[in-house]
Amino acid sequence: MELKDLRYFTEVANYGSFTKAAANTYISQPTLSKSIKKLESELKVELFERSTRKLMLTDAGEIVYKQAIKILGATDELSTLLDDLMNLPTGDIKIGIPPLIGTLFFPTIAKYFGILYPEVSLELIELGAKRIEHLVDQGEVDIGIIVLPSDKTKFNTLPFIKEEFMLYTYKEHILAEKKAVELLQLAEENFILFNREFALHELIINHCQKAGFYPNIVYESSQWDLITELVRSELGITLLPKSIFAKMDQNAIKMIPLSSPPMWELGIITKKERYQSFAVRSLLQFITEEFSGTKEQAP
Repeated sequence: MELKDLRYFTEVANYGSFTKAAANTYISQPTLSKSIKKLESELKVELFERSTRKLMLTDAGEIVYKQAIKILGATDELSTLLDDLMNLPTGDIKIGIPPLIGTLFFPTIAKYFGILYPEVSLELIELGAKRIEHLVDQGEVDIGIIVLPSDKTKFNTLPFIKEEFMLYTYKEHILAEKKAVELLQLAEENFILFNREFALHELIINHCQKAGFYPNIVYESSQWDLITELVRSELGITLLPKSIFAKMDQNAIKMIPLSSPPMWELGIITKKERYQSFAVRSLLQFITEEFSGTKEQAP
């Protein structure tokens, strides 16, 4: 049994898809499938239930997954401890970030941290905040940047960014020229939101309910750019953080302030009692210092 086969297996289990796992591990899907088949042959069990629409672990697969996480975690920590013994800022760091957060902040992190520590490789894992928390808890991701709050019994948390949400509409929308909009004014609108894997989904629904209505959700997506394209196509409105407007087509999308807007508070999480390498500690310090001037972006 080879470690790479176990690693590929955990990637497929995490993404729930051979296609997504192959894309994120930068190997071909046939190679990935061959690796899983090899592992199944060696262990004499089937790891995935392939007869269902959604790829799911078998009972044997669940057992192998839990043990694989322990094995891979132990081997990764061994390399980390030896590097730290020589005080070398080397190795790989897995950062879990929801796509919207990654779009806004990861390019800056990758560019300037890479200049300081060229021997450290940053691997971006883009999933919903709920999934990121699970991966940090399982030790599969070193650092997560998520929407707060988080479980303080499981994670160390560093405040990161706090920002207000804005209303985004298409240019011809009846509210497009308003200087400000009350949340209750959106009660009859069609909403386009992130799907249920994302903390922003519940955050927006909760704020709408506090305003006195449940949003009429017509589309859900895991990609912020698809959400804005649907808005641009006049299929609905959305609520997103203020800073994402800089990434949009501002000739087609209008941003309108909300009275008493929902707030987006991000935090950096690491698993409690897990050993932090020199590289991870350096990255945490870098992120804290790099974004210390933008922790409060709301007026």
